[in-house]
Amino acid sequence: MSLIHPPQSRIGGLWQQRMDTLREYEVVRDGNVFATSFSNNFVFLSEYDEARHYLRDLLQRYDGCNFEAVFDGGREYENAGGACYLLETRNSIDCPIFDQDRYQAAVLADLTLVHGIGKATERRLKIRGYRTLNDLMEHPKFRTSARQVTECISAGNSGEIMDLIGNRHAKSHPYVLGTAGLHEPEDYVFLDIETLGLFSRPIILFGVGFIERGQLVVRQYLLRDISEEPAALLATMEHFASNHPALVTFNGKAFDAPYISDRLGYYGMGALTGIPHFDVLHFSRRRWKKELSSLRLSALENRVLGVHRDNDVPGQMVPEFFETYLRTGNCGPLVPIVGHNRQDVVSLARLFFHLMGDVYGNC
Repeated sequence: MSLIHPPQSRIGGLWQQRMDTLREYEVVRDGNVFATSFSNNFVFLSEYDEARHYLRDLLQRYDGCNFEAVFDGGREYENAGGACYLLETRNSIDCPIFDQDRYQAAVLADLTLVHGIGKATERRLKIRGYRTLNDLMEHPKFRTSARQVTECISAGNSGEIMDLIGNRHAKSHPYVLGTAGLHEPEDYVFLDIETLGLFSRPIILFGVGFIERGQLVVRQYLLRDISEEPAALLATMEHFASNHPALVTFNGKAFDAPYISDRLGYYGMGALTGIPHFDVLHFSRRRWKKELSSLRLSALENRVLGVHRDNDVPGQMVPEFFETYLRTGNCGPLVPIVGHNRQDVVSLARLFFHLMGDVYGNC
C-alpha cells in the first residue's frame, strides 16, 4: 500500500503561518570572521544564495513525488505517540580498542582528584612515596578522601566518575573523555536533531546512531507533519532504554539535550536526564582550538576526517526548507535536511571514536 502525505493538521497549519518570523540567523558576507566569532547563527552570503537556488531545483526535481518515491526504503513507524516516518541506513565505522588498564592507571596516579590536593601538594606527596591514590589511602590526612575516590573509580559508573573528574578538572579533560571507555560500543547513542528554531519550537527530525554488529546504524525519525512530533520523541527515547546507555552529541549539552527535554515536558513525557553525556564539541575545542579556525562539525569533519559535503543545506536554513515542504506538499526540500542530519550523525560518531583513539586507544 502506497504511503501518501497525511492531511495537514491544524497544528501544522498554525506553524506554517508563523514561519515567516522564524529566521534566527544573519546572512553575512563571505570571509566576515568577526561575525563568526560570536555565534553559529549565521550563513555566509554564498551559502545562502546556493541554498536558495538548490531549493528551487529540488521543487522542480521532485514535483509530484510522494514519500515512497523520494525516500526509498523508508516506512511509517507507529508507537503510543502516533506515527512518523522512519529512515534507516548502515555505515562502516572503526571503533578503537580502548585500553582500560592504561586509563585506570593514569587516573589512579592523579592525586589531585582528592579534595585539598593541588599540583604542588601532589608533587610533594609523590616525592614522599605516595605515587597513586591507592598509596594515599595510607596517608594520615588524605586516606579517607582517597578511599572515597578509589571506590568511585572501582565502581565503574561512568556518570559518577565523570562528575568526580569534572569537579577537579575541566569538563573537557582527557580523563572525562576516557570514562566513555567504560561503556561498550553498543551502549553509545549518537544524537542530532533538526528543529524549527532555537528553542520551544518543534523538532522535525531526530537522527539516532548506534553500533550494531560492527556497523553504525542511523535511524531517522522524520515528521511529515508537526503533529507527528510525539511519536518521533517516543521513538528516540526508546534508544535510551538499554542497561548502560551513553549519550554522544555535538554541542548537545547546550542545545540538543535541553531542547529534547523541553519538548518532552511540553507533551508531559518527562525529561532526558540521568544519562552520561559526552559532548564532542567540548573535547574538540580542547584538541583543535589552536590548530583550526572553525570548530563547526562540518569544518572538523573536513579537516580531521577528510569529508566534504555536496548539496548540503546550512543547518540554520532547515526551517525554511521544511516550511516550503509544508506549504507546497513537495517532499524535495526534505531531501537535504535528511542528508544533512544523517551526515551529522555519522561524522559525530567517527569524530568521537577518533578522539577516543587519540586519548586512550590501543592499536
